[in-house]
Amino acid sequence: MLSPSLLFANEKSDTTARQLNEVVVTGRKSTTDVIPVQTLTGDELNRLNSNSIADALRYFSGVQIKDYGGVGGIKTVNIRSMGTNHTGVVYDGIELGNAQNGQIDLGQFSLDNIESLSLYNGQKSEILQPAKDFGSAGSIYMRTRSPRFVKNQNFHARATIRTGSFDLLNPSALIELKFNENVRASLNAEWINSSGKYKFRYRRVNPAGELAYDTTAVRQNGDINATRLELNVYGDIKSGSWNFKCYNYNSERGVPGAIVNNVWRRGERIWDTNSFAQGRYTGNFGRFTTLNHIKYAFYRTHYVNNDDKQIKIDNLYKQKEIYISTANEYDIFSWWQLSLSYDFLWNNMNADVYGFARPERFSNFVSTATSITLPRIKIQASLLGTFIHDRLEGQLAPEDKHILTPAVFASFNPLRNTDFSLRAFYKKSFRMPTFNDLYYADMGNSCLNPEHVSQYNIGILYDHNGNGFISASRVGIDAYYNHVKDKIVAYPKGQQFRWTMLNLGSVDIRGVDVSALLTVNPLRDLYLTLRAQYTFQRAIDVTNPADNYYRHQIPYIPRNSGSAVANASWHGWGINYSWIYVGERYNQQENIRYNYTQPWYTSDISFCKDLSLGKVALRILLEINNLLSQDYDVIINYPMPKRNFRLTLSAEI
Repeated sequence: MLSPSLLFANEKSDTTARQLNEVVVTGRKSTTDVIPVQTLTGDELNRLNSNSIADALRYFSGVQIKDYGGVGGIKTVNIRSMGTNHTGVVYDGIELGNAQNGQIDLGQFSLDNIESLSLYNGQKSEILQPAKDFGSAGSIYMRTRSPRFVKNQNFHARATIRTGSFDLLNPSALIELKFNENVRASLNAEWINSSGKYKFRYRRVNPAGELAYDTTAVRQNGDINATRLELNVYGDIKSGSWNFKCYNYNSERGVPGAIVNNVWRRGERIWDTNSFAQGRYTGNFGRFTTLNHIKYAFYRTHYVNNDDKQIKIDNLYKQKEIYISTANEYDIFSWWQLSLSYDFLWNNMNADVYGFARPERFSNFVSTATSITLPRIKIQASLLGTFIHDRLEGQLAPEDKHILTPAVFASFNPLRNTDFSLRAFYKKSFRMPTFNDLYYADMGNSCLNPEHVSQYNIGILYDHNGNGFISASRVGIDAYYNHVKDKIVAYPKGQQFRWTMLNLGSVDIRGVDVSALLTVNPLRDLYLTLRAQYTFQRAIDVTNPADNYYRHQIPYIPRNSGSAVANASWHGWGINYSWIYVGERYNQQENIRYNYTQPWYTSDISFCKDLSLGKVALRILLEINNLLSQDYDVIINYPMPKRNFRLTLSAEI
């Protein structure tokens, strides 16, 4: 009997899915992954109290989320303290880009149409992938739901509406069509509107322990009005398959300001338009497999700051991107594969900012990789060559960058026919300075070097699936060491609002990730699942022994953090409890009392019921977030919501 929350399946490329009692369950057997991976799939994602990709990622170990509060607040992710720019975010096979600042706002992506969410440290456990995917220090893979039809079916539809605290109204619709045996399509539309207003209490104590201020108020300027449209077309041909996707996201939202000395700013507004079209073709020709991608993207950001006490800003930024990739794999033997990949990436940026350089970036990526799979050992190795050329308008461009980055991964089963495995990897990676780092007026520095990262990881995994009382059990422990060299930091030039970018930083990161999962089946149709994660991290600044903060923990990285999720499902009823803990941190470089940020934790609970009315499947989901109404900050001076509610009704045919 299979667990309704987790199913593992052997596969080579795209993850397969199966339908069991109206619940789509996907996954991959972890022992086939040479590289440590954490995955949330199918109904497990639906049960979590999460409204966006960023919310769901909180349940992975080794992840730090920067959340500035509110439904529309900016949310970015950092893996193992290496920085947001070292994290690749891959959406249906192609990495999302932002040449302006290198950060992907995961709050812009909904879980409404996501089938699986995976996090890899290092890189994905496949050598048939675009060359660029070999370059990230860590990667997040998002895969949308693919239409599946049984015999004599050619139509599916789902309508969902969410409402709740902060005046939330969030309807969405999904339509899936089968045109013939070889062509399928899906159209997903979503609208989210919220005032973003929530009550909070904000209390601050000075270094002497005296109460500085104690505020109770309503959060302002956290509203959002956003739409998302996504079209997918899938096709099968004699030698492979193809997929075409169009995506559009439009939003207007406020930027809730920081609360400082009992005063907060509320004059910032952002309008975003993100659109892209991408295609994929996979061909299988005996021992040879080819994977090809093409993408065009256009990003438009309009930023306004009308705060009377700050410099008035009204800027428009436009980015264009063209991406072409071909990845090719050849099976020398059934146990030995080789791959060769090439990617071309063109980025262009324009802004109505005085003195802006209007940069263009031409990036070429070439990778070669090999994979060896023997009965008790698996090895994957890769070498990526990255070649960067920038061109500026009316300015001298920096020197071209040519960088080679190797990686080696290994997994070993010490005992034959057991569920234990050992794994280790070494990888070098880097991140190019962004357009803002290099060319932003009064701030950029065209002489910046790329940041370089060296990663080392060793771990052990126990993974067992059975048909008895314990239907699934999994425990993984990974110890790691990362070193970031030439870290790019902002350094004041002596005048207010004027900074410059320099290669000053060096960060030493040591940590341990622990993850565990247990699913038991005490009674027929009753499943109990417990998932837990814990992370210890010592991430210290080792730049200059003369600095006051030398060997201090870097800002916003807790020494201890973790999460736990407990779920019970029985005859269409479900209850899910989740708990997240983030330990004490410091919000500035010096680890002194004045910069101390308290630990925080939240408890969330949800109840769901699945019903059937003829051919219509109904789901009712009630979520209570921050159950104990804790006052906490993820980022200092940005208070998070207290207890809040969300009700979801969905119907699917």
